Amino acid sequence: MNISNVIGVIALAAGLSGCACLKQSQAYEPAEGDLVFQALSLEVDLVVAIEGVTESNYSHVGVLHRRAGEWMVIEATGAGVIYTPFEKWKSVSRDGRWAAFRVKAAHQEHLAEFLANLHPHAGKPYDFKYELGQENLYCSELVFHAWEKTTGQKMGKLTALGDLNWKPFLAIIEKYNGGPMPPDRKIISPIELSKAAQLERVYNHGLDK
Repeated sequence: MNISNVIGVIALAAGLSGCACLKQSQAYEPAEGDLVFQALSLEVDLVVAIEGVTESNYSHVGVLHRRAGEWMVIEATGAGVIYTPFEKWKSVSRDGRWAAFRVKAAHQEHLAEFLANLHPHAGKPYDFKYELGQENLYCSELVFHAWEKTTGQKMGKLTALGDLNWKPFLAIIEKYNGGPMPPDRKIISPIELSKAAQLERVYNHGLDK
């Protein structure tokens, strides 16, 4: 599977704080600013590393919004920061596994500005080294920076790579880093993003922790 199409990768997100969880059988009603998480194909070594290092099935995240009358996901993938039709986005989920998280009512006032702060990143390249900066972006980093710019708050917890389950995936990490594994590098993983106090899960289509 082509890495450009599959990898919206990051180092990653799970935990479901105070969730308003809908049963899988109920229909999902998209809303502006929903964060959608998914498990991607394990044919891609970077996805294997993301899920393994973070010990979760959350390998990718993007943000929903209406664009020209269609539900789209703005996401950072191997192809860079792009817009993907929501139906197409769901189709690359591994075994159809994805979940939606919504900004809680107490933070809804920030949604419009949050979305506005995502769009200037469109077209930027993917951050294969997972360095916190804004020239290159991985999926959860895109969301993290936009929320912090909007509110001054962090969404989710930054974690040092050396504190995660990196040892079994050392070769993959060093391949993409282009050098030794950086244990002190702080990352925002999809699973940690999903645990953010500002979010609640509103839909789950087979995506567990």
